[in-house]
Amino acid sequence: MANDRSFEQTQRAFIGAIRDPGNYSTPADIEERRMAVYRELFYNNVEDFLASSFPVLKEISGNNAWHALVHDYFAQHRAKTPLFMQMPREFIDYLQNGRQPKASDFPFLLELAHYEWTEIALATTDDHINMDGVDANGDLLDGMPVVSPLAWVLSYRYPVHKIGPSYLPAGDQQDPTHLVVFRNRKDEVEFIEINPVTAKLLLLLQEESANARTVLSNIAVEISHQQPETVIEFGRSVLIDLHQRGVILGTRI
Repeated sequence: MANDRSFEQTQRAFIGAIRDPGNYSTPADIEERRMAVYRELFYNNVEDFLASSFPVLKEISGNNAWHALVHDYFAQHRAKTPLFMQMPREFIDYLQNGRQPKASDFPFLLELAHYEWTEIALATTDDHINMDGVDANGDLLDGMPVVSPLAWVLSYRYPVHKIGPSYLPAGDQQDPTHLVVFRNRKDEVEFIEINPVTAKLLLLLQEESANARTVLSNIAVEISHQQPETVIEFGRSVLIDLHQRGVILGTRI
Protein backbone atom coordinates (compact mmCIF):
# COMPACT_ATOMS: atom_id res chain seq x y z
CA MET A 1 0.00 0.00 0.00
CA ALA A 2 2.84 2.34 0.86
CA ASN A 3 4.46 1.62 -2.52
CA ASP A 4 1.14 2.28 -4.27
CA ARG A 5 0.79 5.65 -2.57
CA SER A 6 4.39 6.50 -3.40
CA PHE A 7 3.84 5.63 -7.07
CA GLU A 8 0.64 7.70 -7.18
CA GLN A 9 2.42 10.66 -5.61
CA THR A 10 5.20 10.34 -8.20
CA GLN A 11 2.63 10.29 -11.00
CA ARG A 12 0.87 13.39 -9.67
CA ALA A 13 4.16 15.24 -9.29
CA PHE A 14 5.17 14.28 -12.82
CA ILE A 15 1.81 15.35 -14.29
CA GLY A 16 1.81 18.60 -12.36
CA ALA A 17 5.30 19.49 -13.59
CA ILE A 18 4.19 18.89 -17.18
CA ARG A 19 0.86 20.73 -17.06
CA ASP A 20 1.64 23.57 -14.69
CA PRO A 21 5.40 24.12 -14.25
CA GLY A 22 4.76 27.52 -12.71
CA ASN A 23 3.25 25.86 -9.64
CA TYR A 24 4.82 22.39 -9.67
CA SER A 25 8.53 21.63 -9.50
CA THR A 26 10.21 18.94 -11.56
CA PRO A 27 10.54 15.75 -9.46
CA ALA A 28 14.01 15.48 -7.97
CA ASP A 29 14.89 12.25 -9.78
CA ILE A 30 14.01 13.56 -13.27
CA GLU A 31 16.44 15.58 -15.35
CA GLU A 32 15.03 19.02 -16.21
CA ARG A 33 16.08 18.66 -19.85
CA ARG A 34 13.99 15.51 -20.18
CA MET A 35 11.04 17.11 -18.47
CA ALA A 36 11.21 20.01 -20.91
CA VAL A 37 10.86 17.55 -23.79
CA TYR A 38 7.74 16.04 -22.22
CA ARG A 39 6.24 19.48 -21.61
CA GLU A 40 6.81 20.54 -25.20
CA LEU A 41 5.37 17.35 -26.69
CA PHE A 42 2.24 17.36 -24.57
CA TYR A 43 1.55 21.06 -24.92
CA ASN A 44 2.20 21.14 -28.67
CA ASN A 45 -0.27 18.29 -29.24
CA VAL A 46 -2.98 20.11 -27.31
CA GLU A 47 -2.25 23.51 -28.87
CA ASP A 48 -2.14 22.12 -32.43
CA PHE A 49 -5.52 20.46 -32.01
CA LEU A 50 -7.16 23.51 -30.46
CA ALA A 51 -5.65 25.79 -33.11
CA SER A 52 -7.18 23.68 -35.88
CA SER A 53 -10.51 23.59 -34.03
CA PHE A 54 -10.73 27.32 -33.28
CA PRO A 55 -8.81 29.02 -36.13
CA VAL A 56 -10.66 32.35 -36.00
CA LEU A 57 -10.27 32.66 -32.23
CA LYS A 58 -6.55 31.97 -32.53
CA GLU A 59 -6.10 34.43 -35.39
CA ILE A 60 -7.81 37.37 -33.71
CA SER A 61 -6.29 36.70 -30.27
CA GLY A 62 -2.68 37.16 -31.31
CA ASN A 63 0.15 34.79 -30.49
CA ASN A 64 0.77 35.75 -26.85
CA ALA A 65 -2.87 35.86 -25.77
CA TRP A 66 -3.67 32.62 -27.58
CA HIS A 67 -0.84 30.67 -25.95
CA ALA A 68 -1.69 32.13 -22.54
CA LEU A 69 -5.25 30.88 -23.01
CA VAL A 70 -4.15 27.39 -24.07
CA HIS A 71 -1.56 27.16 -21.28
CA ASP A 72 -4.24 28.03 -18.73
CA TYR A 73 -6.63 25.44 -20.20
CA PHE A 74 -3.88 22.81 -20.17
CA ALA A 75 -2.96 23.57 -16.57
CA GLN A 76 -6.38 24.12 -15.02
CA HIS A 77 -9.03 22.10 -16.84
CA ARG A 78 -9.92 18.59 -15.72
CA ALA A 79 -11.42 16.80 -18.71
CA LYS A 80 -14.35 14.43 -18.30
CA THR A 81 -13.31 12.24 -21.21
CA PRO A 82 -9.99 10.91 -22.54
CA LEU A 83 -11.19 11.06 -26.15
CA PHE A 84 -9.08 13.49 -28.16
CA MET A 85 -11.95 14.38 -30.51
CA GLN A 86 -13.91 15.63 -27.50
CA MET A 87 -11.23 18.19 -26.60
CA PRO A 88 -12.99 21.10 -28.38
CA ARG A 89 -16.09 20.45 -26.24
CA GLU A 90 -13.87 20.32 -23.15
CA PHE A 91 -12.40 23.67 -24.19
CA ILE A 92 -15.91 25.16 -24.37
CA ASP A 93 -16.62 23.78 -20.90
CA TYR A 94 -13.41 25.38 -19.63
CA LEU A 95 -14.32 28.78 -21.13
CA GLN A 96 -17.85 28.60 -19.78
CA ASN A 97 -17.34 27.12 -16.34
CA GLY A 98 -13.69 26.96 -15.37
CA ARG A 99 -11.87 30.02 -16.62
CA GLN A 100 -11.77 33.33 -14.79
CA PRO A 101 -12.74 36.06 -17.30
CA LYS A 102 -10.22 38.83 -17.93
CA ALA A 103 -10.81 42.50 -18.60
CA SER A 104 -8.98 42.12 -21.92
CA ASP A 105 -11.30 39.34 -23.16
CA PHE A 106 -13.33 39.84 -26.30
CA PRO A 107 -16.97 40.23 -25.25
CA PHE A 108 -17.87 37.55 -27.79
CA LEU A 109 -15.11 35.07 -26.83
CA LEU A 110 -17.39 32.28 -25.62
CA GLU A 111 -19.92 32.72 -28.41
CA LEU A 112 -17.26 32.65 -31.12
CA ALA A 113 -15.68 29.53 -29.62
CA HIS A 114 -19.08 27.83 -29.46
CA TYR A 115 -19.81 28.78 -33.07
CA GLU A 116 -16.52 27.28 -34.22
CA TRP A 117 -17.13 24.16 -32.13
CA THR A 118 -20.49 23.46 -33.79
CA GLU A 119 -18.80 22.67 -37.09
CA ILE A 120 -16.67 19.98 -35.42
CA ALA A 121 -19.60 18.66 -33.39
CA LEU A 122 -21.86 18.25 -36.42
CA ALA A 123 -19.10 16.81 -38.57
CA THR A 124 -18.33 14.09 -36.02
CA THR A 125 -21.70 13.37 -34.40
CA ASP A 126 -23.04 9.83 -34.45
CA ASP A 127 -26.55 11.15 -35.15
CA HIS A 128 -27.87 10.19 -38.54
CA ILE A 129 -30.88 10.81 -40.76
CA ASN A 130 -33.62 8.19 -40.68
CA MET A 131 -36.28 8.64 -43.36
CA ASP A 132 -38.61 5.99 -41.90
CA GLY A 133 -41.97 7.65 -41.35
CA VAL A 134 -41.01 10.66 -43.48
CA ASP A 135 -42.54 11.63 -46.81
CA ALA A 136 -39.78 13.46 -48.68
CA ASN A 137 -42.38 14.99 -51.02
CA GLY A 138 -45.08 15.83 -48.50
CA ASP A 139 -47.00 19.10 -48.29
CA LEU A 140 -44.68 21.34 -46.27
CA LEU A 141 -47.38 23.81 -45.27
CA ASP A 142 -50.35 21.61 -44.42
CA GLY A 143 -48.24 18.64 -43.34
CA MET A 144 -45.94 18.33 -40.32
CA PRO A 145 -42.41 19.18 -41.52
CA VAL A 146 -39.59 17.08 -40.09
CA VAL A 147 -36.42 19.00 -39.19
CA SER A 148 -33.19 17.08 -39.77
CA PRO A 149 -31.51 15.85 -36.57
CA LEU A 150 -28.33 17.22 -38.16
CA ALA A 151 -29.68 20.78 -38.12
CA TRP A 152 -29.23 23.04 -35.10
CA VAL A 153 -30.84 26.42 -34.56
CA LEU A 154 -28.42 28.78 -32.79
CA SER A 155 -28.87 32.28 -31.41
CA TYR A 156 -26.02 34.58 -30.38
CA ARG A 157 -25.71 38.13 -29.10
CA TYR A 158 -22.95 38.77 -31.65
CA PRO A 159 -22.69 38.09 -35.41
CA VAL A 160 -20.15 35.34 -34.81
CA HIS A 161 -20.16 34.16 -38.44
CA LYS A 162 -18.74 37.53 -39.54
CA ILE A 163 -15.99 37.88 -36.91
CA GLY A 164 -12.42 37.97 -38.14
CA PRO A 165 -9.33 40.20 -38.10
CA SER A 166 -11.18 42.90 -40.05
CA TYR A 167 -14.35 42.77 -37.95
CA LEU A 168 -14.28 42.69 -34.14
CA PRO A 169 -17.62 43.86 -32.72
CA ALA A 170 -17.42 45.71 -29.41
CA GLY A 171 -20.02 46.28 -26.73
CA ASP A 172 -23.53 44.88 -26.61
CA GLN A 173 -25.26 44.26 -29.93
CA GLN A 174 -28.76 45.58 -30.53
CA ASP A 175 -30.15 42.58 -32.39
CA PRO A 176 -29.33 38.91 -31.81
CA THR A 177 -27.93 36.78 -34.61
CA HIS A 178 -29.84 33.62 -35.57
CA LEU A 179 -28.21 30.80 -37.50
CA VAL A 180 -29.05 27.29 -38.58
CA VAL A 181 -26.03 25.02 -38.84
CA PHE A 182 -26.52 21.68 -40.55
CA ARG A 183 -24.76 18.78 -42.22
CA ASN A 184 -25.91 18.52 -45.80
CA ARG A 185 -26.37 15.48 -48.03
CA LYS A 186 -22.68 15.60 -48.97
CA ASP A 187 -21.73 15.48 -45.25
CA GLU A 188 -20.53 19.08 -45.44
CA VAL A 189 -21.35 21.48 -42.61
CA GLU A 190 -23.14 24.66 -43.69
CA PHE A 191 -24.29 27.77 -41.84
CA ILE A 192 -27.26 29.91 -42.87
CA GLU A 193 -28.17 33.22 -41.26
CA ILE A 194 -31.90 33.31 -40.60
CA ASN A 195 -34.31 35.89 -39.26
CA PRO A 196 -36.14 35.61 -35.89
CA VAL A 197 -39.35 34.28 -37.48
CA THR A 198 -37.52 31.46 -39.26
CA ALA A 199 -35.64 30.62 -36.07
CA LYS A 200 -38.94 30.49 -34.16
CA LEU A 201 -40.54 28.38 -36.88
CA LEU A 202 -37.77 25.76 -36.83
CA LEU A 203 -37.72 25.56 -33.04
CA LEU A 204 -41.49 25.12 -32.88
CA LEU A 205 -41.46 22.46 -35.59
CA GLN A 206 -38.92 20.54 -33.52
CA GLU A 207 -41.07 20.80 -30.40
CA GLU A 208 -44.72 20.68 -31.48
CA SER A 209 -46.98 18.14 -33.17
CA ALA A 210 -48.77 20.55 -35.48
CA ASN A 211 -48.77 21.35 -39.17
CA ALA A 212 -46.71 24.26 -40.42
CA ARG A 213 -49.73 26.38 -41.28
CA THR A 214 -50.92 26.25 -37.68
CA VAL A 215 -47.44 26.98 -36.34
CA LEU A 216 -47.08 29.98 -38.66
CA SER A 217 -50.54 31.27 -37.74
CA ASN A 218 -49.59 31.12 -34.06
CA ILE A 219 -46.36 32.99 -34.79
CA ALA A 220 -48.31 35.69 -36.60
CA VAL A 221 -50.51 36.14 -33.54
CA GLU A 222 -47.50 36.16 -31.22
CA ILE A 223 -45.75 38.92 -33.16
CA SER A 224 -49.03 40.81 -33.68
CA HIS A 225 -48.69 40.78 -37.45
CA GLN A 226 -51.58 42.55 -39.17
CA GLN A 227 -51.56 40.18 -42.16
CA PRO A 228 -51.23 36.55 -41.00
CA GLU A 229 -51.42 35.26 -44.57
CA THR A 230 -48.21 37.17 -45.35
CA VAL A 231 -46.45 35.31 -42.54
CA ILE A 232 -47.85 32.00 -43.80
CA GLU A 233 -46.72 32.61 -47.38
CA PHE A 234 -43.31 33.70 -46.15
CA GLY A 235 -43.13 30.49 -44.13
CA ARG A 236 -44.04 28.43 -47.17
CA SER A 237 -41.14 29.84 -49.20
CA VAL A 238 -38.74 29.35 -46.28
CA LEU A 239 -39.79 25.73 -45.83
CA ILE A 240 -39.32 25.02 -49.54
CA ASP A 241 -35.83 26.52 -49.46
CA LEU A 242 -34.83 24.66 -46.30
CA HIS A 243 -36.20 21.43 -47.75
CA GLN A 244 -34.08 21.86 -50.87
CA ARG A 245 -31.03 22.43 -48.68
CA GLY A 246 -31.70 19.39 -46.48
CA VAL A 247 -32.59 21.19 -43.27
CA ILE A 248 -36.19 19.97 -43.65
CA LEU A 249 -36.40 16.28 -44.59
CA GLY A 250 -40.06 16.20 -45.58
CA THR A 251 -43.26 15.66 -43.63
CA ARG A 252 -44.44 13.06 -41.16
CA ILE A 253 -46.40 10.17 -42.66
